Amino acid sequence: MKSRIAALDVLRGFALCGILVANVRPIANVDAKVLNLAVGEAWPGYLVDQRFFPIFSLLFGVGFSLMFQTSAPRLVLLRRLLALLAIGLLHMMLLWRGDILTIYAVVGLAVLLPSTWLPRWAVAVLAGVLLVTPLAFGSNGVVLVPALFLLGSLLTRYGVTERLERITWWPWTLAFAALAVPAAWAQSNDVFSAFAVAGLLTAGAYVCGMLALLGTPLRAALEKVFAPLGRMALTNYLSATVLVLLIGALLGGAPGTWSEGTVLLIAAGILVAQRVFSGLWLRRFRYGPVEWLWRWATWLRRPAITYSSPSSPRGLVQ
Repeated sequence: MKSRIAALDVLRGFALCGILVANVRPIANVDAKVLNLAVGEAWPGYLVDQRFFPIFSLLFGVGFSLMFQTSAPRLVLLRRLLALLAIGLLHMMLLWRGDILTIYAVVGLAVLLPSTWLPRWAVAVLAGVLLVTPLAFGSNGVVLVPALFLLGSLLTRYGVTERLERITWWPWTLAFAALAVPAAWAQSNDVFSAFAVAGLLTAGAYVCGMLALLGTPLRAALEKVFAPLGRMALTNYLSATVLVLLIGALLGGAPGTWSEGTVLLIAAGILVAQRVFSGLWLRRFRYGPVEWLWRWATWLRRPAITYSSPSSPRGLVQ
């Protein structure tokens, strides 16, 4: 069984942090139709909004193809996506209508799974079409997920994922950042599709920058902070909804009127709690609790969860 790729866990944990900051108000504002904060009126519009979900979507495609390449037949991948759909529907119906897992599962079934029958060049063409078309119509958000899934899959299929540690990422970081700055300026001036383009370029700068930092002495600290969050990303994503709703009920008032400082404090408090819990949990267990259930549903066999138990078969799941 191949070991996990630590860089992917770090990126996943890092993306989870940004996603939570972006989602605090929407989660707490369950009964409101419109938030009082307009996109781009404050720093989240340039540093957070639409900047982190592309990372998470890209990593979903990476993990899907890693699983397909290393161990999983298509029937197993089908069960994995159907199990994710069930988890997402429960999350959406019971806690938050803004759930993304349902969309991920549906797009996975409609795009990712069929793409395993296509050659790499055809997937690349399809990814380009699915990326350019929404941008041409000024769309952003979840309509970009199919393209991001396929781009992540291509990173694995072209061997980039295996070479993450050997690539020099600083030039890529600077290139994405240099392009993201004028795109953010265009966003501030309401240029057509600038919000989506700026989000994608900033996400690219974040990913490449984090990978570049992993090649420095900061690697140990970054792994310690972000990897446990990333290894339990599904558990932490779901538990964050519960925690935000509880905190919102305690604070009261309209979440749309919360200051940026309040949002940051809420997100930071939740993330610190999740990091502590994830670290303690992973000292004893191989997988997060929801990840364990998801793996069970995927393989239709109960996986070993403690380190003292024999390793479960069937390879890597990122």
